[in-house]
Amino acid sequence: MEKYVINGGKPLQGEVEISGAKNAAVAIIPAALMVDGVCRIENIPEISDTDMLLTILTHLGAKVRLINRSTIEIDSREVRFCDAPFDLMRKIRASYYLIGAMLSRFGHAKTTMPGGCNFGVRPIDQHIKGMTALGADIDVRNGFVYADAPDGRLHGAKIYLDKVSVGATMNIILAATMASGRTIIENAAREPHIVDLANFLNSMGADVRGAGTDTIKINGVEKLHGGSYSIIPDQIEAGTYMVAAAATGGEILVKNVIPKHLECISAKLRETGTIVQEYEDSVLVKSNGNLRKANVKTLPYPGFPTDMQPQMGTLLCMANGTSVITEGIYDNRFKYVNELRKMGADIQVDGRIAIIEGGNALTGAPVMACDLRAGAAMVIAGLCASGTTEIEDIHFIERGYENFVGKLRALGADISIIDFPDDTENADKVISIG
Repeated sequence: MEKYVINGGKPLQGEVEISGAKNAAVAIIPAALMVDGVCRIENIPEISDTDMLLTILTHLGAKVRLINRSTIEIDSREVRFCDAPFDLMRKIRASYYLIGAMLSRFGHAKTTMPGGCNFGVRPIDQHIKGMTALGADIDVRNGFVYADAPDGRLHGAKIYLDKVSVGATMNIILAATMASGRTIIENAAREPHIVDLANFLNSMGADVRGAGTDTIKINGVEKLHGGSYSIIPDQIEAGTYMVAAAATGGEILVKNVIPKHLECISAKLRETGTIVQEYEDSVLVKSNGNLRKANVKTLPYPGFPTDMQPQMGTLLCMANGTSVITEGIYDNRFKYVNELRKMGADIQVDGRIAIIEGGNALTGAPVMACDLRAGAAMVIAGLCASGTTEIEDIHFIERGYENFVGKLRALGADISIIDFPDDTENADKVISIG
């Protein structure tokens, strides 16, 4: 097992290059199953979630070739329907995208219920509603999802989502891409990675229109052809480094970003007194040395993203005054608060509301990464705290941040990965960072 060890109190300084968007990649990789040809995908993030999805595709018969660190070619011409490696599927939330992709390619699907981070109930009822409307027979039992298109192909339908759901919107797009006729999704989610999935599919011959609005129209096609596509930069990775710059009192030029995707984060940082300057494909974030309180409510895009809530919560612990965070998406996304309290944070939680009394200095302590974004929040806390912070369960963090330790060290952070086996003989062995 491994953990992060951070010696805090150093402002982050320098430049950081943002990787491809995790939330786009984990849908685009399953979508490659639907392509009758070779697709070249650039700007793939090197994270455990993408590694597991590529392994699953290989098991299904796809040929995956690594071109360089962030570029792969996927040849799905010889894919076949079979039971995927469920031990991997159980570990990632994005396993449910295989439902739509498999239904499109094979006319049937079998997947596990979504895994990944546990910060609240994540039902797939809207996914099932969409697939059923498209003509699929769905059966959920014993932790598995079975789906079949009785005629071997889905048919277009008009689908109104009862709640805005990113996962359901993307999954229905996948399923409808090769369905017969037209599908209309109303009350669709509008996140940038939904637009990216639609652009990927369109570059391979699909006809998806309206992505980025609340009404998406898909005209089904017979097949998809090969092509090349580059994934957008990761909005949440960029936001994490932006918050880290402000929280540590540093200055970071965040490169390879789409500033428009970051507007909700930039606006909230400016509210705290942080200086944010936007350029064509980068943003400069600079602390003014005096963080102010702010109120945050997470909402579907273009609102403040729930995936940035824990990082922002950590920042507000350093801000002067009382801040309030309202979680508008998930029921149980404040588990990280108990870890921050170990470091001296003054936070009270009541349901979906957290009240933060800021201005108290944090002190290093042994803590845990409760989930992916909570883990990133604990790293930011460790960077700000006096003394040493040790963070366990870092596998959650590595699900979504490429070379997190290496990038932070390049910004001046004192952070290492330490191996701690059950016997403590080699507990201080440092794993080299590539």
